[in-house]
Amino acid sequence: MRILLCNDDGVTAQGIVALHDALIDSSGRFGGALGEVFVVAPLTVQSATGHGVTFRQPLLVAPTDVNERMSGVAVDGRPADCVKLALTELWPAKFGMGSRPDLVVSGMNMGANVGINVLYSGTCAAAIEAAFLGVPSIAVSLHIGTSRPDYEVAAGWARTVIERLLSSGPLSAHECMNINIPITEREGPMPQVVAATMNTHGMIDAFTKNKNPLGQTYYWSSGQPMEFHATEVGSDVQGLMERSITVTPLRFDMTDHARMSEVAKRLA
Repeated sequence: MRILLCNDDGVTAQGIVALHDALIDSSGRFGGALGEVFVVAPLTVQSATGHGVTFRQPLLVAPTDVNERMSGVAVDGRPADCVKLALTELWPAKFGMGSRPDLVVSGMNMGANVGINVLYSGTCAAAIEAAFLGVPSIAVSLHIGTSRPDYEVAAGWARTVIERLLSSGPLSAHECMNINIPITEREGPMPQVVAATMNTHGMIDAFTKNKNPLGQTYYWSSGQPMEFHATEVGSDVQGLMERSITVTPLRFDMTDHARMSEVAKRLA
């Protein structure tokens, strides 16, 4: 299996390095690599950039050696840019014209991507872009607490979940899975893994008002990313807060199919 690895925290972020090591099994914990991994990730942090893409400026690229185990290509753009560029140019240049990865993995993000945050997430955007373009994908995020997270342990859990998802065969071309790992601060038993829906209640927004040295008023976002107006039973938010690993299948078709006949009647 050949895997394209991306993220939104930047090519040198701890999360992508840990997930890369788990996928190639650098510790020998899993008995071998899940596959050959090619890294194409943003040069800088692109958190909460959503599904934005770059049209009005060039995408600068540079080969990058992150450490002795991980190298790849850094793209001065957004996560969706990385996937578009990788599938169109960088992957064929490395593996041959007409070739594509078997799987795209995006992450491991520093912070959970559950509920409505999926729409803001660059991590999920990279995965959804891959699925949209016909390559199955998996987004991986880690809920962060007040202590230092153990990325290595969380990445090992993520690898186990990915293997379970692939145990019955490869994902189909347009499938996208969103994995969220609960707060992980030390080695311990792996939490239960649950299939969960996406919580659809809005975040509780908050802003701090102040003035800059020129006397201009500004607002600084001060809301908490895991505070929502409500939490649905069986949702990703509930599962994660109960310290389960959640897996949510995502789709990029935003059509409300159940209302199509109603809308057609109104327009007739």
